[in-house]
Amino acid sequence: MATQWSTKDEVSQVKVYRPHILILGAGASIAALPNGDKHGRRLPSMDNFVEILDLSGLLFKGDIDFEGKNFEDVYDDLYRNENYSSLRRELEQRVYDYFSSLELPDEPTLYDHLVLGLRDKDVIVTFNWDPFLTQAFRRNAKRCKLPRLYFLHGNVAIGYCVDDQVMGAKGNSCNRCGRVLSPLKLLYPISEKNYDDDGFMSTQWQEVNGKLANAFMITIFGYRAPKSDVRAIELLKSGWGNKYQRNLEQTEMINIQPEDELLATWQAFVHTHHYDVHDDFYDSWIANHPRRTGEAWLNQNIDCIFLEKNPIPRNLDFPNLWDWFERFREAEEQCAEAQSR
Repeated sequence: MATQWSTKDEVSQVKVYRPHILILGAGASIAALPNGDKHGRRLPSMDNFVEILDLSGLLFKGDIDFEGKNFEDVYDDLYRNENYSSLRRELEQRVYDYFSSLELPDEPTLYDHLVLGLRDKDVIVTFNWDPFLTQAFRRNAKRCKLPRLYFLHGNVAIGYCVDDQVMGAKGNSCNRCGRVLSPLKLLYPISEKNYDDDGFMSTQWQEVNGKLANAFMITIFGYRAPKSDVRAIELLKSGWGNKYQRNLEQTEMINIQPEDELLATWQAFVHTHHYDVHDDFYDSWIANHPRRTGEAWLNQNIDCIFLEKNPIPRNLDFPNLWDWFERFREAEEQCAEAQSR
């Protein structure tokens, strides 16, 4: 006979230590801030990139054909023509400056719920250039141990020392040589995206692949896996491995695309029926079983326990949100202390 599992039971149980991998694409930032950032600046996709960043005047000046094109295709054309080198550099700076100007609102956002909803064993992988993930991490870091962050396409909030292979917040100094960390490159020609040639991204991918190999669950939020970035999908697949050997792992997709399209894109990550599809983050495992996604999944699907949902409150201010998560922190610290004895 199946048993009932209360939210108190769930919070107190800390037994899964394999990582939950969360992969973020542009759709995650758009879902988090549908009305724009703190200053009303909108979040672009590659399809409306030129419009949102107001780049049409610059492209018209160079007599660039961009109407109806994906922004990455436009940039690829510029990159290949040396006559556009000056215009390309101006475009790159405009893009970097726009994303650097973005800022989370003062009140809690979906990004705050994301970082608080996972533990330090877990991983958030982002393809996004915006600084929201790092901003959310910084303002919540003292409240709980938070997941590890990886930036697979560069990020305006991150700097890197090439000589010492040290990553940190943009503007900080390398803790080895003392030089200011260099900004990361954002734009690459889509036909020449070779992550092995970039020291920062090569290291990030290597570590992510190791985490993927050991993951029990992968959540893909707002990432369309564009055909232009075949190399990225190949690397993700190599980390996840043979899906038929993933008979207990779960794949979760959060996206507004139809389910059949999502399955066609991510079928290499889905073992038979072991998947969930949501069009809203707040229907996900992270949102409804924060910091205990692995425990909840095993209880429900292996031990046949009836679960109560324990959803992250969506409308709490920071003091009350941090108070709500305090019981998780206490349980995790108690578990760590017991294991160290």
